Amino acid sequence: MRSDSVIIPCYQDEVKLMHLPKQLHQLSHHPAEIIVVDGADNKKCREICNQYHVLWLSSKPCRGQQLLAGVALAQGDVLWFLHADARLPPDLLSVMTAAFEHDAVGVIFVFALTSCALGQRFVLESAIVLRCRFGGVPYGDQGLFILRQAYIQVGGHALWSLYEEVPLARSVRCMRKFLSLSEPIFVHLRH
Repeated sequence: MRSDSVIIPCYQDEVKLMHLPKQLHQLSHHPAEIIVVDGADNKKCREICNQYHVLWLSSKPCRGQQLLAGVALAQGDVLWFLHADARLPPDLLSVMTAAFEHDAVGVIFVFALTSCALGQRFVLESAIVLRCRFGGVPYGDQGLFILRQAYIQVGGHALWSLYEEVPLARSVRCMRKFLSLSEPIFVHLRH
C-alpha cells in the first residue's frame, strides 16, 4: 500500500497554516505523515504542529532548502508538496490514487483562488490552466504530488527561494506522465 508524506514549507504563515493540518487529517485517506518545515523558527508554528501531531522542522528561510529538508525527513513513497495557504476539497487522495493507478509519476491540481474579485480570479485561473496545458510548468501552489523515486531520480527541488519547483516539474514531465487533475486546490492570493 502506498504511503504519502505531505511537506509544507512555512515562513511566518502561521495564520494560514492553522487550517491545513486539520483538513489533511479529515481526508478519508489521510497521509501517513505531515511535515512542516519552518523557515522562521516560530514558536506559534511549532504549537500548531504539536496541536495536530505534525512533524515540525526548523530550516533556513529558503523554500527550496526547506522542501529538500522535509524530503530528507519524509518516510513516504509519494511526496505531496503544499503551501501553507492551500485549502483542499474533500477526498483528494483517492483522486490521486486513481491517477497513480494510471501510471502517473506526478500530478498537479487546478489552481483556484479564494480571495480576489471574480474577474481577476477568472483571468488568473484561466492563464494558469493555459500555461500548464501548453507545456508550461506548474508551480508549487498547485499541490505537486510526486513519486519519491522520480523525485530523487530528477534531483528534487532547486535550492532557490522562489520557483524552486520549476526544474523538478520540467524533469518529471520529460520522464513519463505528469497529470493535471480536474480537482482544484484553493489558494489565498497574497497581497
